[in-house]
Amino acid sequence: MSQILPHARIEPVNDTSIALAGDMLRHGQLVAFPTETVYGLGADATDDRAVAAIYAAKGRPSFNPLIVHVADPDDCAALVRVDDRARLVMARFWPGPLTLVLPRAAGSPVSLLASAGLDTIAIRMPGHDVARAVIRAAGRPIAAPSANRSGAVSPTRAEHVAESLGGRVALIVDGGACRVGVESTVLDLSTERPTLLRPGGVTAEQLEAVLGQPLACPHQDPEAPKSPGMLASHYAPGLPVRLDATHAAADEALLGFGAMDCTLNLSPSGDLEEAAANLFAFLRRLDERDYRGIAVAPIPETGLGVAINDRLRRAAAPRS
Repeated sequence: MSQILPHARIEPVNDTSIALAGDMLRHGQLVAFPTETVYGLGADATDDRAVAAIYAAKGRPSFNPLIVHVADPDDCAALVRVDDRARLVMARFWPGPLTLVLPRAAGSPVSLLASAGLDTIAIRMPGHDVARAVIRAAGRPIAAPSANRSGAVSPTRAEHVAESLGGRVALIVDGGACRVGVESTVLDLSTERPTLLRPGGVTAEQLEAVLGQPLACPHQDPEAPKSPGMLASHYAPGLPVRLDATHAAADEALLGFGAMDCTLNLSPSGDLEEAAANLFAFLRRLDERDYRGIAVAPIPETGLGVAINDRLRRAAAPRS
């Protein structure tokens, strides 16, 4: 589990603190840093356990997709599939408050937990020099929602982060007050027609002028959003899912938790952060095997267990 320190460590922006932030991120720790809108709670987007620690630190009630931040457009190639439309808007609006939802690239290292099990990834290049410096120092894509407890006011100063998260974050890079603005626009380019999922700092009119076509309105399941701020669709396996199982039938796989004999175990030690980190990847692995269904052991309805059970109940829901 993530270590909770007695208080947050705050360091001013300089070469030393930027290098320290990068080192901490590479070692799976959480680092808060300023963006052009609010402070972000950053973790290595390729590290399942680090991403799970974001949800734990924020007390985030469900596994909504996180925006993955990069320091340069060229960093996207290994993470997502970039088409001509994406190149156009990246060239015009990056760095800046525009998030693009793009198909996951083959072999993308981004954690499935960061994208809530989706085959798409929400990605942006922040318009803040300190944010990009931290990302470059880490040498990894960084998942970063707002650096506050879920439901709290978004933080625009380092002390706001400390007040909200305390020792749940290893380091806060103090870049002063953020230039507060509206949240990033979220544009879905995984669809045939570009779709505006969330309005923000880049207007629909600006995007339409660059793309040369009107944007579609989203047809979203509000219980299963594709981007943050929309409450994105979870991964539902093709096999039927049975919950609160103590054993599996002969034709079922058993997804376990705690000390038990099973096909795959989310966490043999009963660690909810480890279970969250493994959830989507393990469901996919079982869905690819020769079973008729997936039985899932009971998960405690506490802490991250609430979010895990939320996704499992959606996966087990009756289907048309």
